[in-house]
Amino acid sequence: MLSQQGLSAYASHPLLRAVSIDRTYYAPMDRSGFQRLASEVPPGFRFMVKAPAECTTPYVRHAEGLTTAANGRFLDPGFALERFVLPALEGLGPACGVLLFQFPPQGRWRAGDGPRFASRLAAFLEALPRGPLYAVELRDAPLLTDAYADVLREHGVRHCLGVHPKAGPLARQLEVMDATGPGPVVARWNLNPALRYEDAKQRYAPFNRLCEEDPGTRAALAEVCAAALGAGQAVHVVANNKAEGCAPLTILELAREIVARS
Repeated sequence: MLSQQGLSAYASHPLLRAVSIDRTYYAPMDRSGFQRLASEVPPGFRFMVKAPAECTTPYVRHAEGLTTAANGRFLDPGFALERFVLPALEGLGPACGVLLFQFPPQGRWRAGDGPRFASRLAAFLEALPRGPLYAVELRDAPLLTDAYADVLREHGVRHCLGVHPKAGPLARQLEVMDATGPGPVVARWNLNPALRYEDAKQRYAPFNRLCEEDPGTRAALAEVCAAALGAGQAVHVVANNKAEGCAPLTILELAREIVARS
């Protein structure tokens, strides 16, 4: 029932106006799949869509998670355009909100070479069509460099504020976002920074209440969201059940904080 009716039920709520499609990170979705999702939501609803991991993972991994070879599709704009950007744009139409490139941990030596990463990212973004709202989320705090911010600013791409233990302090991410100039806010409140994913899953199930509220993160996100809305910018925020225990209630409390600051 959740699979068949969950999206339309969720989208009928007046506060919940967006959702993140994460399944595309594990395998590309074709245009018809996106069209089906778009048909289940009302006008004004927006999707945040994650790019396939083939775009953002430098290595091929086997079932046990160990690397086996270099990934030839890593930062390949042709693959990204054909298997991600165009299907999402054509399938979702006006419901396409954010096209997100989430970079998982890149490995010690790659994460330690911020200029090289920024240079490769620049070449990748340069080859993508302008127009869609692109965002980048990093899971390596050392890559949050001034060069990275310069690349995003030059290409009109937003840094996605990722609340995750590996993403780096939110304060540093806000500095990077500010350095890219004014624009939409994109944020993903993913995980309690003090926990691992599986630990949070066991601790918070069945995800029907706020188990461990994070007022510091809520205040920081509310402040940046209120400022952006006041400046006429769009705001796209999604939350995970592993953030505080119940994603819809996390969004509800964040919305209340934004209103209070507005």
